[in-house]
Amino acid sequence: MSTSTKSLFKKLLLPLTIVAITAALLMFIFDNPPTSKRFKQAKTAQMTVETKVITPQTYQVNIQSFGTVKPRTQSVLFAQVSGQINSVSEQFRDGGFFEKGDVLIQLDDRDHKAEVNIATASLMSAKQQLQEEVARGKQAAIDWERLGKGKTPNELVLRKPQLEAAKAAVMSAQAQFDKVNLSLERTKIVAPYAGRILKKNVDIGQVISSNTQLADIYAADTVEVRLPIKNKDLPLITLPEEYRTSSNAAEVNRNFNRVEFSSDLMGAQSWNGTIIRTESAIDSVSQQLYVVGQIDSPFDENSSNSAQIKIGQYVTAVIKGKALTNVIVIPSSAIYQGSYVYTVENNVLLRKEIQLSWQNGSEAIVSSGLNANDELVLTSLGQVSSGTPVAINGKTPKAPKRGKKIDGDKRKKLEKIAAEKGITVEELIAERKNNRVKKS
Repeated sequence: MSTSTKSLFKKLLLPLTIVAITAALLMFIFDNPPTSKRFKQAKTAQMTVETKVITPQTYQVNIQSFGTVKPRTQSVLFAQVSGQINSVSEQFRDGGFFEKGDVLIQLDDRDHKAEVNIATASLMSAKQQLQEEVARGKQAAIDWERLGKGKTPNELVLRKPQLEAAKAAVMSAQAQFDKVNLSLERTKIVAPYAGRILKKNVDIGQVISSNTQLADIYAADTVEVRLPIKNKDLPLITLPEEYRTSSNAAEVNRNFNRVEFSSDLMGAQSWNGTIIRTESAIDSVSQQLYVVGQIDSPFDENSSNSAQIKIGQYVTAVIKGKALTNVIVIPSSAIYQGSYVYTVENNVLLRKEIQLSWQNGSEAIVSSGLNANDELVLTSLGQVSSGTPVAINGKTPKAPKRGKKIDGDKRKKLEKIAAEKGITVEELIAERKNNRVKKS
């Protein structure tokens, strides 16, 4: 064989070999088509989650609020007479306690005592003149009977106007006596109720005039806290309302709402109180309704707190609301974006949209979207999609049941529907089965 013939043979052999191999591969592929397994092995769970079976329950609603402590009764002590302060009570200082009737300040009373003596002398003189005028009147009546020749005497003859003037002088002297005695009493500044000094404005040695502000005081029997209630919480609390036709306000407010106050200003502090009244108007700034909580005997020694409550102290409040029956309550941490949760059905993660009727920082009441016996996912999840296979912590996954054989046309329809939903055919079949179970 010539060299040119060999070269031509090599050029033709290589393409023919490639064509033969390709033909053999095509024949092998057509003779061995891929077979679809109708019942694939269940997907391996990608994560393990904690779950809780939903059970309707009776739930005690506790409403949270806040406010600052204020005295129930607060007053400004004024001087009603002038004079120099001779002495003050040991408790007359900022924060000092006092009892009703305690003398807080004693003014110099010598001038007032002198006025009392003068008024006493004037009263005695007026009474003496009255007695003399009574005697003159009696004598005038006797003289008229003797010299009047049976005629009727007039009042002037019987000295009745003079008698009335003498009586008026006695009344005036008596009023002046009472007035100076009252001024003498007012040299002692007496506590009007049991309370505490908020701020003192004067001290011993000062000369004060009438209407001088002496101190700011407040009653120590109770303190109050003004608490705003959110509009969504109003249906869940019984408000202590008072009506115009109520004969007894105490009777109206007999069933108080319990409230627990707390503060961390000076360590953990807590006080028990009650909601005693509801304000008559909506606050114009916050557009919320306010209620008033009361703490009784906040300054007693038997308090379990390490420090006393302070006026102006910020406190948080937990108000006992209504008890709701047959409601679904879930942790707030299981809710995503305030609108949906995840449940597990047949070891598959499902997203469910929910509606909330009430929520606080830790719990929420679900009005729709969840049913009894749903298995709620408690584990915090990241970016996951509905249909993700999961394993429940502490439970062995159930083996998937073999379903009936599906013909080709029906499977194509199911594949189209599943593709539109973004899930597999098996997940679509499981979803339909769950829907049929719920309907039945």
